[in-house]
Amino acid sequence: MGISVWQLAIIVLIVVLLFGTKKLKSLGSDLGESVKGFKKAIKDDDQKDADFKQSLENTAEKSATKEQIKDKEQA
Repeated sequence: MGISVWQLAIIVLIVVLLFGTKKLKSLGSDLGESVKGFKKAIKDDDQKDADFKQSLENTAEKSATKEQIKDKEQA
């Protein structure tokens, strides 16, 4: 048993009457900005993780190269 179209329309009408269209519009804008900010933060965090992993890989490669050079010098 879901909500029918008429029940949904009545709920929307009551919400508009309670809060007014200006308040709902500003609330929608604020919510949209919050979602954009959240997505941007997630994207930035993913980029930082990728940069950190790349940095670790570069460090590991440099260490391996240094060890190979030392091994050749000792031989």
